[in-house]
Parts: sequence; structure tokens; C-alpha cells
Amino acid sequence: MENKTVIGFIGAGNMAYALIKGLLNNGFDANQINISDPNEELLLNRESELKVTTYPDNTALLSNSDIIFFAVKPQVLSSVCLELKGVVKSKHLFVSIVAGIRSSDINRWLGGNFSLIRTMPNTPALFQSGVTGLFANEVVDNEQKSLVESILSSVGECFWVNEEKLIDAITAISGSGPAYFFLLMESMKQAGMALGLDEETANSLSIQTAYGASLMANKTGKDSRTLRTEVTSPNGTTQSAIESFQDQNFEGIVANATRAAYDRARELSNELGDAE
Repeated sequence: MENKTVIGFIGAGNMAYALIKGLLNNGFDANQINISDPNEELLLNRESELKVTTYPDNTALLSNSDIIFFAVKPQVLSSVCLELKGVVKSKHLFVSIVAGIRSSDINRWLGGNFSLIRTMPNTPALFQSGVTGLFANEVVDNEQKSLVESILSSVGECFWVNEEKLIDAITAISGSGPAYFFLLMESMKQAGMALGLDEETANSLSIQTAYGASLMANKTGKDSRTLRTEVTSPNGTTQSAIESFQDQNFEGIVANATRAAYDRARELSNELGDAE
């Protein structure tokens, strides 16, 4: 991936790690990636493993980066932005991967009206299998949009939305979504063990089944309902399981869970957006 743009990540946690690792795996130059984080031990680990440049100070990272990714917890984003207020340049392009925080609030904390793209990636970016939703504010131009898309598409698929609130919907489906599947896999593993399988076998079966089902959905071009119908023989074992799921309102459980994630993202917008 040939690109002379220097990318700075404020925050060196799991999501930043997944994105950086994905970029490096796709050929991005480690010399063009900067990271800052208050956790010195974590920063040293990232520097040792990833061979990127690290900064203990966010303002130093800002002055040496073209694109700045906010990859911190929602609760600390306001203080991070306020720290940068007054030293931000018009050349800077900001990308937020922080759940729930509106672009207008980020810009208010930064003290201006800067180019900002709000995104929601997910951790499978680590293996170039992620998915990212993106929303650009009115200051972002087409060249900047293309640049950020080229960066994030190197770690998975990208989807632009025209309404910022839809980023919260993407958060509920794909941003938090991997954890939902991990929970299902964990539950299937435990169920297999309860039926007499050893832990290693039950774990492998749940992982490979999830992978195979995802691959079928991705490669066949068929919708999930059609695929489910095709593997559900009348009066067979799969039908018994599906009926048990539905008797316990499986679809409603999923709808309620994703709505809870969406509502929490909206709550964060209101709770944390009032910070000065």
C-alpha cells in the first residue's frame, strides 16, 4: 500500500491495534504510523511489536501527523480534544472511531470547524476482514474522503452514510457485533460439552461452524433466510433447534440487544457531549 500520509493514533488500545496491524499486514509503512497513549508499558509493547513511532504526548503526535485517529474511550475524548485546542492546524484531518460522540461536539472541543470523519470499525480489521461505517462532516472534501476510505478499506469493507445517527446503528450491528457472535460460539461450546464433547472438540466445532456459515453467506450471494431454509429439513434436527430458538423469541432477543447498543450510543452522545 503506497501512501506518504502519516497517520497518528491517539490511543493504543485494542481497536487501534487491530487497525494498525491490519494496515501493516496490507503493506502500509510502519514509519508512517504514530501512536500516543498515557500507558507507557502499552506504548512500549506497541513500539516493540509494530515498529511504529510512539509519543507520550498527544500534541507532539499531532504536529507529526497528517491524519489523526481518535481511538480512546468516549469518557476521555473531550479532555483529549481540549488538550489539542489551539495547536490544531487547518491541514489536519480527524477520524473518530469513538462510539457515541457527535462530530459537532468533537469540533467544539477542538475549538474550530475542522475536517472530521466519524467512523465505526470493528476488530476483525486485524485480519483485513473488518467492516467500517463512515460519516463525513461538511468540511471534508472528496479527496479526504477517498484518502480515509483507502486507508480503512485496506482492513475490510467500508460503507458511507449520509446521516450521522446511522453511525450509531452501525455501532449496534457491526461495531459491537463480533461480541454477539463470540457469545453464541461460547454458548455452543458449553452446550457441546454438556452433550458429552470434550472442551477442545466443542470449541473447534463452534468456531469452524461459525466460520463456515459466514463464508457461505458471503460467497453464495444468497440471503441468510434462504440459506437457513436450505439447511433446515422438515421435521429434522435443525428444525427442532430453530423452533426452540423461536419459541424463546430469538429474533426479539436480537432486536432488543441491538436496540440497547444503539440507545447506549445515543445516551453517550447526550451524556458526554455536554462536556466543556
